[in-house]
This record gives sequence, structure tokens and C-alpha cells, in this order.
Amino acid sequence: MRTISYSDPLAPLLIRNELFSLLPAHIRHLTVVCIGSNRINGDSLGPFVGTLLENAYPDHLTVIGTLRKPVDATNIHRVSERLQHERGAYVVAIDSIVGPQPFVHTIAIRPGALSPGTALGKSLPPVGDISVMGVMMEDTADVSALPYTNLHIVYQMAKVIAIGLSLTVRQRYGYESSTPLLA
Repeated sequence: MRTISYSDPLAPLLIRNELFSLLPAHIRHLTVVCIGSNRINGDSLGPFVGTLLENAYPDHLTVIGTLRKPVDATNIHRVSERLQHERGAYVVAIDSIVGPQPFVHTIAIRPGALSPGTALGKSLPPVGDISVMGVMMEDTADVSALPYTNLHIVYQMAKVIAIGLSLTVRQRYGYESSTPLLA
């Protein structure tokens, strides 16, 4: 699993490199599922990323989960079922997580599904072929502090992830370098 500091000036390029290395050659379209709540600062990473990417690259990128229409515990089962019925869907799942102190405020990328809601003891369906996770707070901290997470950090991390995904799509599918990175 690769971790990247959200404040590293090269973070979007490092994310692009990691995602590019994990994508199978035959994938022609990506579905990005941005998981989280629009009501809790520390859980809003996914919806921010989805909002930033919402209208970018419509021929090669489908975004599910935005600030306007989040994917959260109330609808993730429906989203998961929908994805299982889509033929050839390759899913990049994005969510905020808690983790050990050295990894707080980093972005972790790994192959395989992520399990949303684990920190809160929820049993939700796993999502994704690739997981992109923003570590918002220490796993030993009281999760009741999640609503009070610094929104600036959440937004900056979301912007870095969105730009990294955008660079991945732009390079993978041959878009001009003058194509805007975010919608």
C-alpha cells in the first residue's frame, strides 16, 4: 500500500503514478465511487472529490457520490448492487478513514475494495477494485471528534486526490494537456 502526504507538492503526480500502475490495460472507463457524508467534516472527503470531478471526462469517467448526492450508509447497498449489475465496471473507491498516527493526513492507495463504516462499527458492503483512502484522524482517537475535523485539510486532500485522478484519466485516455483538470 502506497501512502502520500496530501501536502506534498508532488502528491497529484504520485497519485497518478500509483493509479496508473494499478489500472489493468483493458479498462476503457472508470467509475469513481466517492463515499462519505456531506454532514460530517471528517467524513466528507469522498463527496468533495466527487463534486470536483463530477463533470470531468464524461466519456471515460463516471462519478457516483457528490456533496449534492452523497453515497453513505443510507444508500451504499443500492449503489453496490447497481455496480454489480454493470458489465465491465472498474471501480475506484474513495473514502476517509482513521489510521495509526504516522499516517494521519496521508492518502493511502491500494488494490482491492475498501470497507466503509468500519471505524464506526458498521457492516457495509465492500466497494472498489482500487481503494483511495484519506486518513483523517488517529484510530485511537474518539470518533465523536470526526465532525470537527479541519475542513480545510479535508478539502485540500480532496483536491489533491481529484487532480491525481484527473491526471490519470487524461494520460490514460489521451486527452490533450490543455484539457482542464477539474470540472
